[in-house]
Amino acid sequence: MGTFQGHLLAGVFFLIFSLYYAVMVSLALLRGQRFLSPPLPPREKRGHRWWQRVPVQGMMKVVIALGGIIPEFFYPPGVNRMKIVDWEDPRRPFIFYNNWDHATMYGFFMLSGVVDIVSQACQAWQNVKLERAAEALAFCVLTLLMAAHLENKGTLEIRVHVLFVVPTFLVSLVLTIEVWVPDQPTLWVLKTWLGLVLSCWMLQLSVLMYVPPSGQPWKAENPGDLAFLTIFFCWHLALGAAVLAAVYGLCSLWHHRFSSWRETPGAKYQPCPRGYSNEELEKLGTEAMLQDGGV
Repeated sequence: MGTFQGHLLAGVFFLIFSLYYAVMVSLALLRGQRFLSPPLPPREKRGHRWWQRVPVQGMMKVVIALGGIIPEFFYPPGVNRMKIVDWEDPRRPFIFYNNWDHATMYGFFMLSGVVDIVSQACQAWQNVKLERAAEALAFCVLTLLMAAHLENKGTLEIRVHVLFVVPTFLVSLVLTIEVWVPDQPTLWVLKTWLGLVLSCWMLQLSVLMYVPPSGQPWKAENPGDLAFLTIFFCWHLALGAAVLAAVYGLCSLWHHRFSSWRETPGAKYQPCPRGYSNEELEKLGTEAMLQDGGV
């Protein structure tokens, strides 16, 4: 992940899930749901085919995490960074610690996906608390690794990653609270907003550090550059709220349009009943026209 492509992949990974949660939260609030994701019925009532039981969200976590781990060790082709210790050096130093740092981060998100799959596809009853605990653990590990990632970094990188640690820590805190205090709409919104801030800042981080739009690298010795990092982060707080509001607005339009379509009399196709005489059919047609506001 120590490249533009690596940071971009992680940012897109978080953004996909943040938008997914934003849609789920918006629809749950509009429908007045008690649960963000209603508990699944017993396994025998979920369908007999395996693709009917395997959760899409869990599979996405596993696939995307694998897509992040493999390049850390084997990209570009022919490279192998799986070694942890350089045994040829008498000092036995640790090597490729940044790659192992990133792979560990992806590994815990993959673990969260595996827990989702086992809980929803393999067990007789879904274990929602275990799923939430695994997701909270993944973000707690991410917070610890990003805090340790500040070692031997320049002033600019430290400031950028500290600002990334702030929403990451808050997301892990909210997820931990949800293990014991689940299904609180306030926590749904807070978690989604922080996830959007986190993912947008990760994308901003990759641009700032590797391909600045001005073509000139940011300078750690310049107080103005450091000051604008914090300003940009505050803008991302507002951007996350704006994206969440936009998703809620689009979901609201869809929800009201879909609800009105469902509730409109005569909107659904109704087969003509058999066994009636012509006079009874004409009477039924007249009643349907009157209900629909016909003349």
